[in-house]
Amino acid sequence: MTATTASARLVRFRRGVTLPIVLLIAWEISSRTGLVDPRFLPSLDEVALTAKRELFDNDLIGELGYSLMRNIAGFLIGSVAGVAFATLLALSRIADRLITPTFNGLKQISLLAWIPLISVWFGFGEQAKVVFVALAAFIPIVLNTYEGMRNVPADLIEVGGALRFSWRQRILRIFLPSALPSIATGVHLGLIYSWLATVGAEYFLAVGPGVGGLIIAGRERFDMALVMLGVMILGLVGFFLNRLAYALESHLLRWRPQLG
Repeated sequence: MTATTASARLVRFRRGVTLPIVLLIAWEISSRTGLVDPRFLPSLDEVALTAKRELFDNDLIGELGYSLMRNIAGFLIGSVAGVAFATLLALSRIADRLITPTFNGLKQISLLAWIPLISVWFGFGEQAKVVFVALAAFIPIVLNTYEGMRNVPADLIEVGGALRFSWRQRILRIFLPSALPSIATGVHLGLIYSWLATVGAEYFLAVGPGVGGLIIAGRERFDMALVMLGVMILGLVGFFLNRLAYALESHLLRWRPQLG
């Protein structure tokens, strides 16, 4: 790493943390001075004490673990299904003509609007939550994978025909490698959307262990410190998942030349 690169990263880091620090300072001042009722916006000290209590007395790590497991399970299911479904649409004219118009209509429906149907079909337990998360990851992955495969250069397809590639070889050696940037973008979005859906599933479906359940418990007890702790955890996990998505995208694109 050169000195210029390190300096540029330091500058980006400073710019990135400036606004969160300012917001935290404004939060603390508002709570301490009574500018905002402390019952609605507790001080950072109170949130820290609540975090300590939940961590040592109420298994906060376990709550976060439940949320992450739902997120990972739903994301993996949605990713595999999304790539397979998009491949079918992109490479089969019959499937594209029959299914794509309907899919384009269904994708316009708000994700939350599927909750009543999912709860009827899968109940209110873990299975329904995982399905909801998988659906959130499925849609952006389908859209990006489909777009990438439809834009594969025609000369590559002709080369595959000249070499008498089977359909399996064409998919693995031509379509998937060429569509990899779009697939990586879809995976990035799917990872982010799946975390948002994890929180939504925990909040709108049956209450159970998880960060969403933690926030609901705080709301019902009017424990705003617990609510704010849950919100901060959601934000931090979302930030790290976003960074993970960037790293995963970079890794996939770095290996793109070897996939051909």
